[in-house]
Amino acid sequence: MDRRSFIKNTSLLALGTGAVACTPAYMKIAEKQLNIMNSSRYLPKLRVSLDRVIKQTVGLRPYRSLGPRIEKEELGNKTLIHNYGHGGSGWSLSWGSAELAADLVASSSTKKVAVIGSGVIGLTTARMLQFRGYEVSIYTKEMAPNITSSKATGTWSPSHRLIDEDQISPEFYNKFKQMHSTSFRTYQNLLGLGDYVVWSDTYTIRNEAPPKREQSPKPDADKYAFMNVLPGTIALKAKEHPFRAKYVNKGASMVFNIPSLLKLYTDDFLRFGGEIKIKEFKSLEEIDALAESCIVNCSGIGAKQLTNDKHLQPISGQLAFVIPQQQIHYCINTKEAYTINRKDGIIVGGTHKVGSWDTMPSKEDTEKMVLAIQKVADEMYS
Repeated sequence: MDRRSFIKNTSLLALGTGAVACTPAYMKIAEKQLNIMNSSRYLPKLRVSLDRVIKQTVGLRPYRSLGPRIEKEELGNKTLIHNYGHGGSGWSLSWGSAELAADLVASSSTKKVAVIGSGVIGLTTARMLQFRGYEVSIYTKEMAPNITSSKATGTWSPSHRLIDEDQISPEFYNKFKQMHSTSFRTYQNLLGLGDYVVWSDTYTIRNEAPPKREQSPKPDADKYAFMNVLPGTIALKAKEHPFRAKYVNKGASMVFNIPSLLKLYTDDFLRFGGEIKIKEFKSLEEIDALAESCIVNCSGIGAKQLTNDKHLQPISGQLAFVIPQQQIHYCINTKEAYTINRKDGIIVGGTHKVGSWDTMPSKEDTEKMVLAIQKVADEMYS
């Protein structure tokens, strides 16, 4: 067969195939498959059970009733800048908080800075300082995965357990607005660079009617309009979802794949000349003995011992890690527990114990959370 005949025959074959594919029957099948792919009705089924739990952790959220402490004080001949107390919002507000801390460092004349702590607040603060040309050393008792930041859920939650409502001042509002804006923009810039940050659909499942919203808008609705960065939530009809519940709402959340991000931040810090030193501090006097004249305290809940901050207390949260499922790209939220879809597992959580320093996982808490999610998963329509 010569070249001209080959082109003619293959063109006819392609034409014939196209004709078949465009017949109404094939179009209906393709349309149905497309609807299935894009519909919440046909979600892949979760596989959650106690025998699939591979890890359990308890993290201590550093909750400070006055809100995050981002301020400067003099420590002998040293400048000490505090950046801790973010409650359940540390991951979400980390980059904006780091920016505020770096602004305070700028008031000192040194170009060498010490950062205490290697959690997400410490790492982002160190990177922000590197962006501005500082030589940075991190001093830390432990590193990931043996730090509180490794035991967080990893979702966009900028106002979760952040401050007592009656402590919100104009100064806090302005800081929060800046932290929120900077952090959200930074995380959006990480999209498409891998699976560090992903968007995920979230289904809120209830058998009781959700409380009715106030008819008139709150007086400060416009003031906090900058927080409306997530897609709106919609109520699904029974035929639009696979859950056997009376009320199902669909929204979206931003998920941080924590192990990957902590490694990225650490690797970048070292690649740009940073140094990490393993050292535990039990008092401000020990911090004062450091060679650096400017120190940023990002010690999280450890700041309770270092500074004796009476406004700081732990809120423990337990997580159960279930074997990951590559086909699962959604999260669910029930009254008893929730799931977060991450690369290192299906995260099941739901405990908040105010004032608890206990980091030993509770078998009873794990069973309660996992069985609640298992019930929802088992009752999903296939």
